[in-house]
Amino acid sequence: MNDGFMEVSPPPTPPVQVTADQVLHGPSIPPQQRIQLYSADEWEGFVQEWAHFCLKSRYVQVQRFSGAGDKGIDIVGFADNAKLLGVWDNYQCKRFLNHAVYPSDAWPEIGKILWYSFNGDYRAPRRYYFVVPRGVGTTLAGYLANASKLKNALVENWDKFVRSAITETGEIPLEGHFLKYVQNFDFSIFDSKTALQLIEDHRGCPCHAVRFGGGLPGRPIVPPPPATVTPEESRYVEQLLGAYGEHLKQPVASTAALKTWPKLDSHFNRQREAFYHAESLRVFARDSVPAGTFQTLQNDIHIGVIDVCDSEHVDGFERVKRVTQAARELQLTANALLACTKPQDRDGICHQLANEDRLIWTKS
Repeated sequence: MNDGFMEVSPPPTPPVQVTADQVLHGPSIPPQQRIQLYSADEWEGFVQEWAHFCLKSRYVQVQRFSGAGDKGIDIVGFADNAKLLGVWDNYQCKRFLNHAVYPSDAWPEIGKILWYSFNGDYRAPRRYYFVVPRGVGTTLAGYLANASKLKNALVENWDKFVRSAITETGEIPLEGHFLKYVQNFDFSIFDSKTALQLIEDHRGCPCHAVRFGGGLPGRPIVPPPPATVTPEESRYVEQLLGAYGEHLKQPVASTAALKTWPKLDSHFNRQREAFYHAESLRVFARDSVPAGTFQTLQNDIHIGVIDVCDSEHVDGFERVKRVTQAARELQLTANALLACTKPQDRDGICHQLANEDRLIWTKS
């Protein structure tokens, strides 16, 4: 209050700088918050994606089991071709909207692994991880850190939480040979993975930017081309020599012969640099964006320049210059790689296309 009047706060002001992306999509949501919005099916899909891309060196195959009758298995990484009868790891994708996984949630899942491995439906997994957006609760985390306590707590809680939860056809009492199996079972296989662990691993996955946004990682510096032409370059280099020969109206026998014509030699060196830029972009795309993204960019450029390539030109050298200029001027907007491409990449993609005879510089 001031002199009998209520002070009125000024209206909130927007941020000083507002980007087009903010206007279109609103504020970005960090990955650790975004996964809290996933449905159970979306969460399983994310865990499968993480296991497939981030753990590929450990497994010959990653497979998702879902629906009724999964026998306690969600996402499986097979370490050998024997699959469920060989060495495998299970990633149990529990999903609760409002809480972490409690022991009462975990007991039936552990019980299924014990029962079905006891019956020979599959070999007991090498490792078993609870993988959950909100993590495991403090009590369960304590049990998972102490195999003996985990086993004892499960046995104590069997009748209350597990006996009637393994199958829909009847109860599974903990007695006889099955009880002995449980008592001798290695409970140290049970553990958990946090959502932050998965997200950190997932940053190296080609699907990370597509799933969570935030842009692509920085591209590494492209080293200069090797001193001598490699076999992988042979066709586009052959095409360039043919284009130079058409321009000079005499054959150019080798790249070394270009030293006689400094401007052509300089042009050739720039094209090799461009080719290696495009090859670097190909490798970057393999590791940073979904499969096929780079090939789509290649196809877009091919479609954009093919009419220029097929038009009449005074010689092959002029055709090369016109096509690469057209590639640099193309108005492409949709491909995920465009934000990190340079003019050299587009020139280089033209030579990749020439390397595959999708672009031909000389018409004779």
